[in-house]
Amino acid sequence: MIRHIVLFRARRSEDVEAIRTGLERLKEIPAAARLEVALNGRQDAWSNEIDVVVYGEFADAGALESYKAHPLYDEAVRLVRPLRDLRFAADFETQVD
Repeated sequence: MIRHIVLFRARRSEDVEAIRTGLERLKEIPAAARLEVALNGRQDAWSNEIDVVVYGEFADAGALESYKAHPLYDEAVRLVRPLRDLRFAADFETQVD
């Protein structure tokens, strides 16, 4: 399984909800076994830079590539890119019990 985590920071605080809403479209892409979009709970005393988190689980690298190739992915990018200041992504493979 591939776990896909993407962190976003808004350019302006008033754009956080628009970023979350734009990213919600990603849930309609069937390639993900699991996909969550959430506001950061800001419970870390050391870091409050992140506003929105995307967490996904994919069966394999092919499923993740299919997700990224989907037209809704491009639509979400077009909606969110102008509103975000930072985007960090990480993918890692893990074993499923």
